[in-house]
Amino acid sequence: MQPWKTLSRETILDYSKFLTVEQHTVELPDGQVIVDWPWVVTPDYVNVVAVTEDGRFLLFRQTKYAVSGTTLATVGGYLEPGEVPLAAAQRELREETGYAAPDWLALGSYVVDGNRGAGTAHFFLARRAYPVTAIDADDLEEQILLHLTPAEVEAALAAGEFKVLAWMAVIALALRYV
Repeated sequence: MQPWKTLSRETILDYSKFLTVEQHTVELPDGQVIVDWPWVVTPDYVNVVAVTEDGRFLLFRQTKYAVSGTTLATVGGYLEPGEVPLAAAQRELREETGYAAPDWLALGSYVVDGNRGAGTAHFFLARRAYPVTAIDADDLEEQILLHLTPAEVEAALAAGEFKVLAWMAVIALALRYV
């Protein structure tokens, strides 16, 4: 199989460091050219499933603008310019929960939208997490830090309480290793 080729790209919306929309001209392997392929540029991000020394999952109950009602959520955030995913994951864990962890497992990196871009999600499992500092999060959402057992997390996953696809996926992956 041959990949598509990008022949040209034009920025049609440069909203902020969080969102750029481009229009690409692409050539398909059969030679067909599409002149108006939309492409979304957003920063890469990390999601972290943190498990404490006593086996509890550090999760949030929170609201999100695009989610109806409340949702369970993992630690996460955007990579800073030049930051590698593991460093971002460690920073986000410390900022959002006040915890650090000595044992990190990369659970994979995944393109958010296979046709339109929208960045890459980097998933991690942080094991044996322990408190080191006060929470220093700059999140806009109201959130409550929870300490859930594996059984509570599995029940929440089955009940659809993780309402964002990336959070559901990283939880499902992490449960394989806990």
